[in-house]
Amino acid sequence: MAAQLDQAPLTGVAWASSPGAAPFGWTPITSTLEGATANFGKGFGQKSGYVLCITSTAGSETSPGDVVADVQILSEKTPLPSGYVYIREFLEPKTSISKKKRICVKLVPLGVAELVVFDIMLSGKSKVVPCYMKIGEISSFAVWCKKGHLLKPKPLPKPRNISPAMKGLSLATTDQDNKKTEFSSEKSLTRIGSKHVSLKRDDSIYDTSNLYGISAMDGVPFALHPKFESSITTGTNAFSIFTDLNIKSLADIEKEYDYAFVVERTAAARLPPSIC
Repeated sequence: MAAQLDQAPLTGVAWASSPGAAPFGWTPITSTLEGATANFGKGFGQKSGYVLCITSTAGSETSPGDVVADVQILSEKTPLPSGYVYIREFLEPKTSISKKKRICVKLVPLGVAELVVFDIMLSGKSKVVPCYMKIGEISSFAVWCKKGHLLKPKPLPKPRNISPAMKGLSLATTDQDNKKTEFSSEKSLTRIGSKHVSLKRDDSIYDTSNLYGISAMDGVPFALHPKFESSITTGTNAFSIFTDLNIKSLADIEKEYDYAFVVERTAAARLPPSIC
């Protein structure tokens, strides 16, 4: 499987009649991996040849914003696949390219590109190039390309526009509001027997050290209903309403709700072995 490569993908492949004929931004491949001169077409009575060129310049003249997604070598009688185009030619006068084998590329917009071509290399026909895929052979050269998945930046969330009305719903309190809250909270002192318990507005019985400890009850002030508040603040019968409250221990609860599952075990013992 192709790896993700942190480099610019190719935006074009072309023929040039000489290294100097390649336009600005195009890099001619002048030698093979073994160091031999990579001159196509020269020989067999043909004095001049041509070289293969590549570019990674964004926004070329013919395909602005496109990148090379695939490269193929076609024989003379093979029809051009859908979505492919023949590579460009930068030729000097009286120079021609052999049509026996032609190179075509598939260009896709950068925004939708996933698997793209990052490099093209030439070698002898018997050479194996690690991490490169062999496209085919032209003349006495093997053509290789390096493919990989294009690294794309993660999209950033768009900032939300908050209306003034929504900003007014903020839960943030001012210093003056905090002083009032502290003053009223300090007054909520309750005497239980010989002990004093002070409950403040910002006290919470839940663990709020992380997001999962936040409860819907956090921030809700603790207060007794006026029906009970008047009886608590008067006389010695403050907690007479709680005299019928029976607090059970863990042992009492287990004893009261103990269930041995005798009926279920007896029924299971009577079932045939095939059902069990």
